[in-house]
Amino acid sequence: MYSPAVERLITELSKLPGIGQRTAQRLTFHILRQRAEDILPLAEAIVEVKERIGFCTRCFNLAEGKLCTVCADPRREQDVICVVEQPADIIPIERTHEFRGLYHVLGGALSPIDGVEPGDLHLTELLTRVRQGVREVIVATNPTMTGEATALYIADLLPAEVRVSRLASGLPVGGDLEYADELTLGRALTGRLTLHRSDAFCGEGETP
Repeated sequence: MYSPAVERLITELSKLPGIGQRTAQRLTFHILRQRAEDILPLAEAIVEVKERIGFCTRCFNLAEGKLCTVCADPRREQDVICVVEQPADIIPIERTHEFRGLYHVLGGALSPIDGVEPGDLHLTELLTRVRQGVREVIVATNPTMTGEATALYIADLLPAEVRVSRLASGLPVGGDLEYADELTLGRALTGRLTLHRSDAFCGEGETP
């Protein structure tokens, strides 16, 4: 239907996650409508990122050089590691400004059905780092079946003297109880926090 060059671009775009055939066609036609000086920077940016960006030799985060910006920062806590599945998982954690430790990217999650075994993940490298003086490992794998299985595997893998914690899960801020599923509510109850009362809300005869 289209010229070989157009067909090739549609095919390549459709290989991207979340991009189907129709979306790939729309993107292709959008690119064709643009002026060369407007669209060439996109092509150059793709080539540049593939040439310059690799993986951190320590934590396997994306890096422009041997170490990523987190590992290269001497102000980060060196004895706390947050384990995530993919480099993209680091971004939302960093946006909270609550975590000041280091990261370790596994490169996926355990899934025997999909052929992902322990040897396919960066678990050996994690164990090596932990043995170098890490006091706590925060497991921030996704709250899925594969993520939970990976978290349990990591907990059994690490030395007993190392504290292993899991990100709390439960109700989102602003969410309504009527829309929460049983699993989410159950986890919210299990991981409930103590509510500390202030003087303004104490009843008569109560102490904060």
